[in-house]
Amino acid sequence: MDPSDLEQLNVLLDGDSELREKIRDQVTEFDKKARTMVGLLNRIHVTPSDAMPALLDSVRPALLSCRDVAEGLADLIPPNQFWRWKDMWSNSLRTAVFAAVLVEYLTSRTLASLSQVSDQLGLKEEWKDRIQLAVEDYLHGIISVVNELSRLAVNAVTLGNFEEPLKISTFVKDVFVGFSMLNLKNDSLRRRFDSLKYDLKKIEEVVYDVSLRKLAPEGAVATNTSS
Repeated sequence: MDPSDLEQLNVLLDGDSELREKIRDQVTEFDKKARTMVGLLNRIHVTPSDAMPALLDSVRPALLSCRDVAEGLADLIPPNQFWRWKDMWSNSLRTAVFAAVLVEYLTSRTLASLSQVSDQLGLKEEWKDRIQLAVEDYLHGIISVVNELSRLAVNAVTLGNFEEPLKISTFVKDVFVGFSMLNLKNDSLRRRFDSLKYDLKKIEEVVYDVSLRKLAPEGAVATNTSS
């Protein structure tokens, strides 16, 4: 090979290596924020319903601070290279989606849309060729929320909150129906979707037990049964 060609290749390799290190620094910061949010949200399993709003408020600053990381990554990634680098931050992003969707559910009992989560994380439309919320990452985050809610259905009963499993059941059934209508070609997503069946079964068992023991108000049980 021509020495000048080799020199040019070395320059390109060094540039890639330097960029990778800068991206890794941003992702490390993203990981820290993700761990902070997960740590705070783990407390939902031991938090009484009347104290839940305060707990969710403690998560929001960490969630909003993810915008700084998103901006930092957008500044680093060259145009049209999103798919080249996205695997470096996809796990952290999925965790951030998990946090955003869980906080929204526990606040409003609704599912945050892909665009809503993108806005919350500060992912601007003009950055989509560098960093964006891919559909797969959004769906992975939702599945993680359902996994967490199946735990919450059990732990809420322990705390004496007998209506929570009924609310969770209605929400999870709706999510499950939605996933059933998707054409999931991603193997990882398809396998994780299969796990939702076990979460749904676990939640339904809790609801059945609560209903059988007549622990929840009759109106709440009837509403859940008919949904």
